[in-house]
Amino acid sequence: MKILNIVFAGLVCTLGLATFNASAADEVKTVDVKTVAAINTSGRELSGQTVSAQGKVVKVINGIMKRNFIHVQDGTGDAITNDLIVTSKQTAKVGDQVTITGVVAVNRDFGAGYLYPLLVEDASIVVKK
Repeated sequence: MKILNIVFAGLVCTLGLATFNASAADEVKTVDVKTVAAINTSGRELSGQTVSAQGKVVKVINGIMKRNFIHVQDGTGDAITNDLIVTSKQTAKVGDQVTITGVVAVNRDFGAGYLYPLLVEDASIVVKK
């Protein structure tokens, strides 16, 4: 039966009754990597969108409100726009070079004095080896 299925599949492809042009790359939605400064300065336009950034972890606070807060810098921006705050279930260590991907949130208010003008939330974190 297995051989019959293989023969049939070959016949279908040979006769041009089916095409298989899809690749794994076509199925994965790519996200452009942005600088920390670009995300901070374009926060309103990026609100609700998925973004990626690369940089160095400069501060980590784990276990706050069932998430980890990671500060990432990449050398871009000024004193206001050079730090990107990321929330994630994952964590990293200070000094790690990381790529983060998450959703931009502006004016995020967790209550109890935790108000953030911009966050990248629910991020995945990939530590570069």
